[in-house]
Amino acid sequence: MSSVLLIEDDDRIRLSLTMALEDEGYAVHAVATAEEGLTSQRSDPADTVLVDLMLPGMDGFECIRQLRREDDVPIVVVSARDDTHDIVAGLEAGADDYIVKPIAVKELAARLRALRRRARAAAPAISVVTFGDLEILPEAGEVRLNQTAIAVTRTEFRLLCELAEHPGQVLSRQQLLQRVWGYETGDERLVDVHVGRLRHKIEKSPGSPRHLVTVRGLGYKLQR
Repeated sequence: MSSVLLIEDDDRIRLSLTMALEDEGYAVHAVATAEEGLTSQRSDPADTVLVDLMLPGMDGFECIRQLRREDDVPIVVVSARDDTHDIVAGLEAGADDYIVKPIAVKELAARLRALRRRARAAAPAISVVTFGDLEILPEAGEVRLNQTAIAVTRTEFRLLCELAEHPGQVLSRQQLLQRVWGYETGDERLVDVHVGRLRHKIEKSPGSPRHLVTVRGLGYKLQR
């Protein structure tokens, strides 16, 4: 049974989401604060973490940053804050996905299933791929820059591997949503923010990328 850590301070929402996810077959541990959530994930790691942004004490953004520093667990923001700034900020903090309240539980469950499929997926059918000073080792789950391993999240790694399987080929945002996130449709900002995060890790000059390039109006490509 897949486990979910739910960090939500609203008692009513926490209870209703817990019951709904349990009905979908998940084992749910629900807490009201970021501090409780971090302690829980350290002692008994869940397969997926759901985080509200507006939490008492430590807010959701800092909670996500701390989780991401310690773990590559899939993180989904669940929040009533739906403006672009908050969505992008949540993703940039390290979340893999973002769902706006009120929540359609069937949609949330579908997203969680997609995250599980990605976690179980086999490594891409490529060996070591080199793009100048950038090396991608799918079977080892590593990315190296100038022969030094760099930390990337599970989603960033899958995104990079997907592009590496098609060197020099432009992949649209919708193609990447389908292949990396497992969504038939979705918010293309997920792709843009993760590309931006990757560029800050693999490019010497993120504002003028050498490897992970935007093709205006079409999408992204990885080039040597």
